[in-house]
Amino acid sequence: MRDPSVSRYSAGRLSPIRRTADLRRLRDEQFDVLVIGGGVTGAGAAVDAASRGLKVALVEARDFAAGTSSRSSKLIHGGLRYLEQLELHLVHEALTERGLLATRIAPHLVRPVPILVPLPASNPAQRVWQRGYYGLGVAAYDAFAGVFGGGRGMPLHRHLSRDGARHIFPSLRADKIAGAIRYYDGQMDDARLVVNLARTAAAQGAAVVTSARVTGFLREAREVVGVRVKDLEAPGSEEFEVRARTVVAATGVWSDDMSQMLHDVGVRPGFQVRASKGVHLVVPRSAITGEAGLILRTATSVLFVLPWGGHWIIGTTDTDWQLDRSHPAASARDISYLLDQVNTVLDRPLTTDDIEGVYAGLRPLLSGEADSTSKLSREHAVVEPMLGLMLVAGGKYTTYRVMAADVIDRAVRRLGGPFRESRTDQLPLLGADGYAAAWRDRQDTARRHGVTTGVVEHLLERYGTLTVHLLAMMAADPELAVPLDGAPEYLAVEVAYAALAEGALHLDDVLTRRTRISIETAHRGSASAEHAARVMGRVLDWDDTVRTREVEHYLARVTAERESQTMPDDRTADAARVGAPDVRGLASDRRSDPSDRRSGSGDRRSGSGDRREGAGDRGSDLGDRHPDSDPPGDRSSDLLEIDL
Repeated sequence: MRDPSVSRYSAGRLSPIRRTADLRRLRDEQFDVLVIGGGVTGAGAAVDAASRGLKVALVEARDFAAGTSSRSSKLIHGGLRYLEQLELHLVHEALTERGLLATRIAPHLVRPVPILVPLPASNPAQRVWQRGYYGLGVAAYDAFAGVFGGGRGMPLHRHLSRDGARHIFPSLRADKIAGAIRYYDGQMDDARLVVNLARTAAAQGAAVVTSARVTGFLREAREVVGVRVKDLEAPGSEEFEVRARTVVAATGVWSDDMSQMLHDVGVRPGFQVRASKGVHLVVPRSAITGEAGLILRTATSVLFVLPWGGHWIIGTTDTDWQLDRSHPAASARDISYLLDQVNTVLDRPLTTDDIEGVYAGLRPLLSGEADSTSKLSREHAVVEPMLGLMLVAGGKYTTYRVMAADVIDRAVRRLGGPFRESRTDQLPLLGADGYAAAWRDRQDTARRHGVTTGVVEHLLERYGTLTVHLLAMMAADPELAVPLDGAPEYLAVEVAYAALAEGALHLDDVLTRRTRISIETAHRGSASAEHAARVMGRVLDWDDTVRTREVEHYLARVTAERESQTMPDDRTADAARVGAPDVRGLASDRRSDPSDRRSGSGDRRSGSGDRREGAGDRGSDLGDRHPDSDPPGDRSSDLLEIDL
């Protein structure tokens, strides 16, 4: 619990001083719940536990959302496919969470995005059937949101003629469509949502530390009583022990590694997690003319084309991945597949010259069940493979809060005591309180601070009511009020604030996750690196040597990623990508053969705890396929449930 005399903002400020204090807490205190993994589920679990009055710690090997949770399609959606399959409880759950996020928990980060469902050109009878079938589904989707969604937060759907569809999306080929249905889902910046969750956990009294790798479990008899941790920001330091009554591993594609740390006592987790790679392209808004997104059913997959500020996001693929999990690589084959699919409906085909950014992430899939029958993988699983250790896996980004509540419910039952039930459905994240009023008064705020309304709108949509703190920093230091070199959509103050309050420790953290410069600019952030490093270095007290090293690390990463995207397949792309050293000093992170794993091995990673939409919607046949054996979209048959 935080000190009541300290404001939520101050308590949630993840500054360098706070990191030092939280490291001391890890060494000195025993926690009720220790969460491994700083992705959306891990951060959500930390918020849930801390808000119940438990003593909580969260450790993450890299950065918040460093893995899967920063590499999604940026959608918070209700699960239209579940409605088609009459899995109404899943529709209820997802729409409830969407409504809560958009109206109460994070209205500054989650907002409506219009999406067109194009109706293919066909004979009159087929057109009538298609419009009736899809229209009924979308109408039921809206009805569920209104009745069960806990606050709709989204406009209603609308039927469109061919001309109406092309008025909204002029780049659609007229010969390919007979009309469309426009519906709405939620869009968010996935990495920023995770950072806000981590800060909210800290504001509730949790100790939150990134660059803290779990290397093994502490055991007494057959009970887990804590973990061993290595501080990656102090490479010469020794590992230290963190004691906890319950350990929660929300580690995504690293879940099997957690179990392998206990293999010497014959522990079986009850499920296995496989990694499936999803690739997205980012192109400038000028490359496609449209005012809404698209969802396209292809021969083998589903493809999203989504507006993203001054850009479009196009994705995704879905292929098995058994190589480096920390830095999955997109190959030329992945990129070609996505371009081929989207070009079937565009009047001006896209080429590689249009691409500004490319990103790849890994979905953690529960394996061992069939695609069509896996209830476990479509929802989520919480297991306790050993007393004191709980693993949570499966599920989807939208329902992170439900997964977090479920695993903490189980932890509370084990701990006993008068702890409260989950109340995160009533707990706004930092920046959400008063957001509607702040947005209404944005012009007055701009006048008072001597900036344009556009600047205030940009900051409000990223920081909510915390915007006042960035405006105060700009007033105190005019150098922070200027746009960042090479990325005029962002201000220098956002870099300084990331280091001062959002736990950013490295240049990569800022250019890749606190901002999205690494995927939104054709130079991939290389033209912004020097300026950002100077601003960040003033906050973190970097000398010239450290600042130069940070820039060199980042530029090497950009070069390696560019090279990987010219490689013909996964193996050659991976080899190119891992050529760039990890800024935190971690080696490449491939799955090893189970016979080579040792309990507490230093090669195990704590991971990012990352979740992903549609995480469980593919089945056990994934393990039988070579990464390069099938087209990138061959397993993406789930309408509206693919969100990586």
